[in-house]
Amino acid sequence: MSKLNKKNVEDLQVKGRKVLVRVDFNVPMKDGKITNDNRIQAALPTINKLVENGAKIVLCSHLGKPKNGPEDKFSLKAAAERLAELVNTKVVFAKDDTVVGENAKKAVAEMKDGEIVVLENTRFRGAEETKNGEAFAKELADLVDDDVFVMDAFGSAHRAHASTAGVTKFVKETAVGYLMNKEIEFLGNAVENPVRPFVAILGGAKVADKLNVISNLLEKCDTLIIGGGMAYTFLKAKGYEVGTSLVDNEKIDYCKEMIEKAEKLGKKLLLPIDTTIAKEFPDPIDAEIEVSVVDADKIPADMMGLDIGPKTMALFADAAKSAKTVVWNGPMGVFENPVLKKGTVAVCEALAEADATTIIGGGDSATAAINLGYADKMSHISTGGGASLEYLEGKVLPGIACIQDK
Repeated sequence: MSKLNKKNVEDLQVKGRKVLVRVDFNVPMKDGKITNDNRIQAALPTINKLVENGAKIVLCSHLGKPKNGPEDKFSLKAAAERLAELVNTKVVFAKDDTVVGENAKKAVAEMKDGEIVVLENTRFRGAEETKNGEAFAKELADLVDDDVFVMDAFGSAHRAHASTAGVTKFVKETAVGYLMNKEIEFLGNAVENPVRPFVAILGGAKVADKLNVISNLLEKCDTLIIGGGMAYTFLKAKGYEVGTSLVDNEKIDYCKEMIEKAEKLGKKLLLPIDTTIAKEFPDPIDAEIEVSVVDADKIPADMMGLDIGPKTMALFADAAKSAKTVVWNGPMGVFENPVLKKGTVAVCEALAEADATTIIGGGDSATAAINLGYADKMSHISTGGGASLEYLEGKVLPGIACIQDK
């Protein structure tokens, strides 16, 4: 599965045609300002290609989780303004609470080749996420004369929403954008066709979130490393005392099964051998905290593990540096805390030094790599948390399945 057999923007003749593009402009905002424009930057190759080729480009995206219909703080106005600073063409923001309202229709009717209209947040329409999103999907398609749709929002590709999959029923031609292509080639190659040794590193809090990922990756990789909060459920499954650490008691038997599965398949399953402990979880999360380090089987009953320890950092780093392909999803501890970020930093450093294809599977590990200054040392940082996890599970993503094959 090294190459995606889906039509992409290169396969389209778009001059003078209207093209609806689903982008991921779900950017972090504070006080009405964008705090990180990575997702807008990531969409530029596709947008610029369509501009150069003379398309009339209509962009749609969600932002945040508006609960009660339209809310100003979730408007895409700031994203449209930032895009206008980054491209060499006219950008019009169509503010409509219904998304496809009079402003959108007027803006699209008046646009010239190579210009861009940005629609309001798709989630302002409750129908975006519901079974009866067909009418909304049809309205989106009608805006571009039911002609061309490009899917370039990998972060939303695991959702069968009106603006990701529904709209494809009503347009003549569909394709993926450059970002989608890149995501699928990196993640697809890593899982289906990796250069070995292939090491997968899983962290984060809950085992339940990664049940199928653990099982699927054990079959594909040579070494599976488990850190973060989910490691304590595995340690408990081995019969260790884990104190007040985060444990998913319903998944202890599952963890035992995975330990047995690794043995049966002859795969290495690496768990923490020492851990950084404290009396309680830091509150606020970045508060000063007193910690100590103990062996993984010596956690006192009244203490909790909040990061991997130095011996584990060395163990995990050695495994990562020996790899030719590494996929990492989920931090090793409470990385938002200066004292408890050391394990996550150690993994970042190991990946930066590895002579390997290094892929960060979105979510918190992407945030960690970016915030800790290691982003440019990685081969690929996924823009999709949930989507990349489901892809690593081996699931078919609805936002990819609906695109026409070449």
